[in-house]
Amino acid sequence: MQGKRTSNIFQKIDWITVSLYLILVLIGWINIYAAVYNEEHQSILDISQRYGKQLLWIFCAFIIILFILIIDSKAYPMFSYIIYLVIILSLISVLVFGKEVNGARSWFEIGDFRLQPAEFAKFATALALANFMSKHDFQISRFENIFQIVVLILLPSSLILLQPDAGSAIVYITFVLVLYREGLSGTFLILGVILIILFILVLLIKLYILFIVIAIFSVIIFHLSRRSIKETLISAAILIATFSAIYLTVYFTKIDFELHKQIASAIVFSSIYFIVQVYRRKIKNVFLIIVIMISSVAFSYSVDYIFTNVLQEHQKTRINILLGVETDLKGAGYNVNQSKIAIGSGGFTGKGFLQGTQTKYNFVPEQDTDFIFCTVGEEWGFLGTSLVILLFLALLLRIIYISERQRSVFSRVYGYSVASLLFFHILVNIGMTIGLLPVIGIPLPFFSYGGSSLWAFTILLFILVKLDTSRDEVI
Repeated sequence: MQGKRTSNIFQKIDWITVSLYLILVLIGWINIYAAVYNEEHQSILDISQRYGKQLLWIFCAFIIILFILIIDSKAYPMFSYIIYLVIILSLISVLVFGKEVNGARSWFEIGDFRLQPAEFAKFATALALANFMSKHDFQISRFENIFQIVVLILLPSSLILLQPDAGSAIVYITFVLVLYREGLSGTFLILGVILIILFILVLLIKLYILFIVIAIFSVIIFHLSRRSIKETLISAAILIATFSAIYLTVYFTKIDFELHKQIASAIVFSSIYFIVQVYRRKIKNVFLIIVIMISSVAFSYSVDYIFTNVLQEHQKTRINILLGVETDLKGAGYNVNQSKIAIGSGGFTGKGFLQGTQTKYNFVPEQDTDFIFCTVGEEWGFLGTSLVILLFLALLLRIIYISERQRSVFSRVYGYSVASLLFFHILVNIGMTIGLLPVIGIPLPFFSYGGSSLWAFTILLFILVKLDTSRDEVI
């Protein structure tokens, strides 16, 4: 009986997903070997070298896969909250007993072995979220449900932020994509885009100018919502006339009155017409617009405060370099600059295996972890990087396909969590390597060196593979 059960664990397994995983892990290991290649230690089994250790982590990952597949599918929803609680406790413990590495207390260290709980918190949160959203009476439109979901997501991300590991904490934003698939209004996604734009504007322009812009857009939105071209044109004319009068007065009288103060004064005076229209016609949606305007101002101020007083200096510099506010090719911008040089030097077909000069002579720091993609670009060129991106894309599309064919809400929500987490890591890691996104220090799945990262992504993916074997059941 036991033999029959063991032989059945591979039934209904999605071998396309498994194959993509194996190919990505293999290519990842080859590039780790290339990134840290040492002529004096050519043996791939030499565990004194990182490629030898990574091979050991890969072997352990295969054992983890077998263990995951043996466990009954129903055990994952059943024990999801317990797994989540254990991970939360480990995140608390690492703040007290953890080993500090590069300024972050994120690791448990036992001899030469290190374990990073933050990596495992991702699949634990995905399990807890899937369990909560699969309740028979769950409705995403109810405020209490949204509140509990926010708590589930914010708890591990906040603990990770305390380590501090801002990169791993930001990853949890991606769960909003899962909520959107399960019926969350598209308005929240639009709101998210607006917040991102506001965030960038806060860092690019002075705060008082941004407040003026917010006020102007609030008035414009109000008139557009009224769908009255006449009112819009009248308000615009009053604003222009008021500003012109103030500007000319200042110009001819030579009063010391700065331009932004002139604009602010024009908005205040011209808003009298706006207030009169609201009072006379008892317009109802004005309250919502005022709330949005105040919230935008509050968000902008909080971003400015956090950027100025909370972020560490190197984090500020990285963001400023990305936005073009600063240029520091020898300091904070060194990694990205060298990474782009390495990728660009690879050309169309690359320099060849173990022929990367930028990689070989360690011009790119962390080239086997966060910047592993530059090794691919230098040695395998445009063709190699395109192949890697296509493999990741194929894996993401396959995960979405698997998620959609589930009868169980738990499996579907978990599947979309897997897709969202992998998508975020791939997008941000490759984006920061080629200079399109800020360097926040998150690994490239199945590529970056490290046991915690490899094991966590393996567990994340193969729990879905196991759940998919019961796709015709309601778990």
